[in-house]
Amino acid sequence: MRTRETFTPRRAVDRLTNLPVEPKSEFVVKVQDINDNEPKFLDGPYLAGVPEMSPLGTMVVQVAATDADDPTYGNSARVVYSIIHGQPYFSVEPKTGVIRTALPNMDRETRDQYVLVIQAKDMVGQMGGLSGTTSVTVTLTDVNDNPPRFTHSNCQYTVLESLPVQSVVARIKAADADIGSNAEMDYRIMDGDGLGMFNITTDEDTQEGVIILLKPLDFETKSSFSLRVEATNRNIDSNFLSLGPFSDTTSVKVTVEDVNEPPIFSAPLSKMVVSEDAKVGTSIGKVSAHDPDTSSSAIRYSIDRNTDLERYFNVDALSGVISTAKPLDREANSVHNLTIFAIESREFTSNKHCIALITVLDINDNAPVFAIDYETILCENAMPGQVIQTISAVDKDEPLSGHRFYFALAAPVAGNLNFTLRDNKDNTASILTKRGGFRRQEQPVYRLPVLIVDSGSPALSSTNTLSVRVCDCNADGVALSCGAVAYTATGLSTGALLAILGCIITLLVMVLLIVTMRRRRKEPLILEEERDIRENIVRYDDEGGGEEDTEAFDMVTLRNLNVIRDPNVRRDVTPDTPTFFHYTSATRPSYKSLPDNVVFREFIWERLKDADVDPSAPPYDSLQTYAFEGSGSVAESLSSLESLSTDSDQNYDYLTNWGPRFKKLADLYGNSDGTSVFS
Repeated sequence: MRTRETFTPRRAVDRLTNLPVEPKSEFVVKVQDINDNEPKFLDGPYLAGVPEMSPLGTMVVQVAATDADDPTYGNSARVVYSIIHGQPYFSVEPKTGVIRTALPNMDRETRDQYVLVIQAKDMVGQMGGLSGTTSVTVTLTDVNDNPPRFTHSNCQYTVLESLPVQSVVARIKAADADIGSNAEMDYRIMDGDGLGMFNITTDEDTQEGVIILLKPLDFETKSSFSLRVEATNRNIDSNFLSLGPFSDTTSVKVTVEDVNEPPIFSAPLSKMVVSEDAKVGTSIGKVSAHDPDTSSSAIRYSIDRNTDLERYFNVDALSGVISTAKPLDREANSVHNLTIFAIESREFTSNKHCIALITVLDINDNAPVFAIDYETILCENAMPGQVIQTISAVDKDEPLSGHRFYFALAAPVAGNLNFTLRDNKDNTASILTKRGGFRRQEQPVYRLPVLIVDSGSPALSSTNTLSVRVCDCNADGVALSCGAVAYTATGLSTGALLAILGCIITLLVMVLLIVTMRRRRKEPLILEEERDIRENIVRYDDEGGGEEDTEAFDMVTLRNLNVIRDPNVRRDVTPDTPTFFHYTSATRPSYKSLPDNVVFREFIWERLKDADVDPSAPPYDSLQTYAFEGSGSVAESLSSLESLSTDSDQNYDYLTNWGPRFKKLADLYGNSDGTSVFS
């Protein structure tokens, strides 16, 4: 490349005077260009696209290379283009760099991408020129040149007859080699015997045809359906109609499989009526169900007890007849909503239910009563013939023609001189006075029995009591005070009242003193500390030595009841011990000579007497232990404690041969003089 540079050289000046000796001068230097820069693709590498099936010579993209050399000097910057890689599919124009298709009808479904290498060379492509390359990636874009095609001309699917409505029956798909919008398609059912039973839609994500159930299936009615389904491209390119038709059809067969269906009631709701006075066991109505399966199993019926908690009704398990099980009361429950189950006798897993609506018809079984609890007020200044109360009645029954009540005074008071009753003929009645001059002092309350009769068949009646209170009223008839008049006691002075009050206080003080003295008498004579010591239970956990312990007491003495007692007596106690047998000490018999039912009593009285005369005993009750086993039987005692004192022929010498453990027994029983052990 050629460039110009302008510069000012140093001026020539006089050294002495420093004045210029010549004017300023300019020098221009011209640089001659040579081919030292290769062409460069500043926008490379390139990406381009061209529709498939494009005709020959369709432009794909234009590439451009630049050369830094001087284009005005020689051929250093003159570039030509050529294709190094990418033939025979594409070509490039040498001067313009435009890339075009070199083959017609290239198919994207066969190959969708090509990589080209384009070269740019200066010096018009002559020998010695410099060159540069770039890559161009060409992608064939899709066009709708492939019609949809089903892979099978016949499809078969199986569904259960219990399949819910709007469920998916099957998915079918027509193959289309195109992509994107060119592969979108619509499905429709052209013909067949399932036009009203099924529908088909397109899944936009997968482009599948989704067959949907529109109506419930019934194996017993129809076990199979045939459909003819068509798939059509949604976006058809008119340039490729010759490759069509852009639709295809297939046959779809749907087979219905039988399932064990629950019974079907002839009516989902059965309305029945029953009279309120129906006897137990009265038939009300009948429900009916059948098995829709070909097997036609027998049906059994039952009541959902959650809808009949009081168990008013029963249903015959085989016939479905509903009957009463308890007396009915319309006033408590006028309508019963029962759920009846039907289940196959052979298969207890599937059941169906219906509703039995039972209405209880009313009968006249309730007598009329007052509508409310009336509180009637009669002023003392009331005039004869004055209405003092208007009454009405209610009845739990509901006759079809409505209520009609009749009022009258009960027979015992029908001819009274104080009040009368007037029936208003509109289910109300008025109570009127017959006279005036009522006084609370004479009678504060009047009880008026009223008879009410209904219009039922048979008619029912009840007697209701109306209480009339006599009150003191003002001029407007407003009650000021009612009830009996309290008479005020007169004649007691203040002094008398104080005397009465003093007597009452004195009596209260005396009562308190008596209560206090009784409490003191009940206190124990001993100190609280002594009581605590006496009432404590001390546990020592000492065990006796068994038969080896002969030092604690003399067993022979314990067994002998006729012992000598200490003659010392207590000075502060006069013993007065009763006995059942009176005898002197000289004639006191032995315990063994007394009857069995007396010996224990005498023994206890003897011990009690000893405790009373004992001077060392404390002056209060104490626990006495009597170790007495009774006089025994004729066979004497069986205890081994007295075995040494008996005349026994038993020989215990063999105990000496049993070892050290039985040495003590050998000493006690083996010694012929063993009686001395207990002496």
